[in-house]
Amino acid sequence: MFLHRCAVALVCGVMAASAAAQELKVEKVDPPNWWAQMPAPMLLVKGEGLKAATVTLSDRSLQVQRLVPSENGHWLQVWLTAAPKAPETVTLHFRNGSEQAEAKYVFEARKAAGEGFAGFNAQDVMYLIMTDRFADGDRHNDGAEANAAEDSAAAGEQRALPRGWHGGDLRGVEQHLDYLQQLGMTAVWTTPVYQNHEADSYHGYGATDMYAVDEHYGSLQDLRSLAQSLHRRGMKLVLDTVPNHVGPAHPWVKDEPAPDWLHGTPADHEEGENDFRSLMSPHASDRDRRATLTGWFANTLPDLNTESPAVAQYLRQNAIWWIEQTGADALRIDTFPYVDRAFWNGFNGELKELYPRLTEVGETFSPDPVFVSSYAGGVTRTGVDTRLYTPFDFPTYFAVRETFLKGGSMLKLDDVLADDSLYPHAERLTVFLGNHDTSRFREEAASDAVMKLALGYIFTTRGMPQLYSGDELAMRGKDDPDNRRDFPGGFAGESAGNNAFVAAERTPEQQGMHDWVATLTRLRKEHPALACGGLQVLDADDNSLVFLRDMSKAPDAGCAAGNKSDRVLVALHRGKAQNRWVPTDDTWALGCKLDHPELASSGSSATVSGDEMWLQLQEDSVFIASCR
Repeated sequence: MFLHRCAVALVCGVMAASAAAQELKVEKVDPPNWWAQMPAPMLLVKGEGLKAATVTLSDRSLQVQRLVPSENGHWLQVWLTAAPKAPETVTLHFRNGSEQAEAKYVFEARKAAGEGFAGFNAQDVMYLIMTDRFADGDRHNDGAEANAAEDSAAAGEQRALPRGWHGGDLRGVEQHLDYLQQLGMTAVWTTPVYQNHEADSYHGYGATDMYAVDEHYGSLQDLRSLAQSLHRRGMKLVLDTVPNHVGPAHPWVKDEPAPDWLHGTPADHEEGENDFRSLMSPHASDRDRRATLTGWFANTLPDLNTESPAVAQYLRQNAIWWIEQTGADALRIDTFPYVDRAFWNGFNGELKELYPRLTEVGETFSPDPVFVSSYAGGVTRTGVDTRLYTPFDFPTYFAVRETFLKGGSMLKLDDVLADDSLYPHAERLTVFLGNHDTSRFREEAASDAVMKLALGYIFTTRGMPQLYSGDELAMRGKDDPDNRRDFPGGFAGESAGNNAFVAAERTPEQQGMHDWVATLTRLRKEHPALACGGLQVLDADDNSLVFLRDMSKAPDAGCAAGNKSDRVLVALHRGKAQNRWVPTDDTWALGCKLDHPELASSGSSATVSGDEMWLQLQEDSVFIASCR
């Protein structure tokens, strides 16, 4: 690697005196554009003959700090000292001996703060969409090469493959925002939109170009249009970002910009592990952590070396680029623990400086609240602060499945809540029944009633609920890829007579679950306590959990403006009908006067006498009532 620094000179380059002039080409620049009054960018130039190239800029106020070429001359890092103070288009001049090349580069005006960047909080309900499996809005970008009509043989061949490209796209998402808003969703999380030029990469997690929207999903303009449509409705866009790895067909896998951009090669790399204990233990060696932090995920996805300052800069810029292009409100961050904490500190730290309201949720796939909480922003017991807004609440996910799918005690839910003291902000946690990496909840649930009971907990406990597309219809599906079936009604010619976007075509089971979710989202909207209030457990045993949400005890004063006196009683009961006394002395519920229940099975009721509450709970029921 050649390295040269110059802090003042307009022209800064690395050139061996004996190097012969080579053909000079500039094929691509990452990021494709940047913004005025932003942090100084590092431009990664792809081309030919760049090893000994010099670079000048048409704007003499913009200086090159240093150039870092690859040994083969295919890549050149151009580190600028600053971005311009005002929008402009500049010309990058490249010279290698007698060879010259130019590239236009645009510095745009930043979006106004009101054009997005709002962040999510516990008031929101987030809806996860696997874009390829939701709805086909552009009927001409289907098939393996994204150039076939939706009714073509090529498109049909792909849809017949469990891991093929089925045709869902960003226009399809935008066309069904009415459905999502009426359901009560306020934030939409789409799986990654990166270009994935590889068979079976319909999911978006195997990037081949981190600065392009895959043609199967549409275009950057389609993504912007989706963001604008969401914002006009007061809804939010959550982008999925993957700093841990790229796809096996990414150009860097065979041709790295520098020898340290990836951990290993296809022929020589560590297989990824999930040794999360070593990431927490102060006694573990770097050897014990290595395979988790540097191994190739699933032994196929090349691991990015985020310890490299250049890679870290590239990934920070990449996140900024997508956020600024779209006005995205939040990020979902994939494979969060597999990346070193120091990287997250810089990554999330810079985002917070540029977008103070933006929020992030990190994937921390573990049932252990000690581990999951260690990645929450503000926690430093296992290393530097990640500055993450919140992790996903995987401990609740595992507890809910143990309780409602495997017959475990509901005391497990109480146990998870008891560990909330591990988090600086447990009220920020994102809670969920399942996602695109897990079997469908209804696949394993004994009945719709059991799933409704579990949803009742997810939508009334602390934190922000996340719903996986199709769960509101009681969709079935075993493990990947069966859990990624096409949304009924999203694809022409499929599910004839069962367009679940339309109430008249839903099956009775679909309609029942849909209405249940819509009722729960309505209650959360009507009662700020259900979204933002403090939570106190009043009673718990193997089959019941009773708690109070109290707005006057809200742990996050910024979560909601509203009725500070709002209090809501929630009782969940699994199994046969039961009557029980619940003591209320020395609890938030003391003196509670219950209104008529807002959600209850026929025959369920609650009355208060002195410092006791008498509950009559029907089989597999959810009881919700205001407490004055």
